[in-house]
Amino acid sequence: MRVFKFGGASVKDANAVKNVVKVLREVGYDNTLLVVSAMGKTTNAMEDIINAYFNDKQEIPAKVSELVDYHHAIVSELFPNASHTIYKEIKVLIDEINGFLVWNKSPNYNFVYDQIVGYGELLSTTIISAYLKEIGIANQWLDVRNYIKTDSSYRDTTVDWELTQKNVTNIDKKVLNITQGFLGSDDNNFTTTLGREGSDYTAAILAYCLNADSVTIWKDVPGVLNADPRYFEETQLLNNISYREAIELAFYGASVIHPKTLQPLQRKEIPLHVKSFVNPKDKGTTVGKGVGIEPKVPCFIVKKNQVLMKLSSLDFSFIVEDSISELFKLFHQHKIKVDLIQNSAISFSVCIDNKFGGLAALLQQLKSKFKVVHHENVSLYTIRHFDNKALETLQNGHELLLEQRGTETVQLVVK
Repeated sequence: MRVFKFGGASVKDANAVKNVVKVLREVGYDNTLLVVSAMGKTTNAMEDIINAYFNDKQEIPAKVSELVDYHHAIVSELFPNASHTIYKEIKVLIDEINGFLVWNKSPNYNFVYDQIVGYGELLSTTIISAYLKEIGIANQWLDVRNYIKTDSSYRDTTVDWELTQKNVTNIDKKVLNITQGFLGSDDNNFTTTLGREGSDYTAAILAYCLNADSVTIWKDVPGVLNADPRYFEETQLLNNISYREAIELAFYGASVIHPKTLQPLQRKEIPLHVKSFVNPKDKGTTVGKGVGIEPKVPCFIVKKNQVLMKLSSLDFSFIVEDSISELFKLFHQHKIKVDLIQNSAISFSVCIDNKFGGLAALLQQLKSKFKVVHHENVSLYTIRHFDNKALETLQNGHELLLEQRGTETVQLVVK
């Protein structure tokens, strides 16, 4: 069995949905499970609805209307018959969104986020499943929340592998299945999410539990590149990457592969293919068991909107294990992700991601015990397999705030 994952760009409009069909017909879809993301920028639209709910409820109807209009434009092109049942199915999902926003009493932003944002995936898979049936491709629509079970750490949950494995065993491998990425559910059947870009992780979870032959992530790029083309002008396709190398790249923030995706695949040696949905017959990139990376070229990774903090002791005492342990407890408490650390006898520098907005509260606590200097909106560049030319490319014109170098990897924090 194969698992295919289609991201938002691959289903962003009616033509994109038709292209998914083209891909399936070219590469086959027997014994295949499709994991599909929300269409286009729908997740951003869902976040706008959530922000309106917390900040200005009068904006909610307009935001929901934009969501409806976007999906109706796609549906009207795919289903010219206005009496098709898909229109009622979409209305049911929209009514569920509005209903939750009325009856919800929880002030917990992360809980509300997870209950609303996942409707993007429910809408996209409902539409695509109906379209496949409309053109004669039989398929089974699955609600992934009935299969992937998690804890209740909303927006960044941990998978209950034992229960998930038990549930996934019930999936019929003999038919074409379609389900949602990014989502799960907790013990109370409330929706949970696996983190942004978590659809890749969904594909890996299901592949692991199904003992799949492979996972293919369909992208708008030819495969895994040595740099993000949004930020770097010259990029090169990586033909083959070992699990170990791919995990290193993902750890440092490579955007093509979700950091959690590779671990379950490696455990069962399930190969991961990253291919172009524009040219589906091209080879793309294969991640699997092997040595290193081919071709071996410098790989550039950038994380924007980071925060660099330098902490030093108020009394010039050493920063030792107890101090560092306390710092990491605070990072965990405020949901701060640490991307780089560097320490000396009396100072500790750390580059962090303020994804959950805990920086202000963290700084307040830190300043009671440390001298704190921090820089916001910095960029963290990582170069794997660096050489002098690669370093010169990044250092040119940037104000360097911190550098950390190993035998294979160099990291630079710049303004």
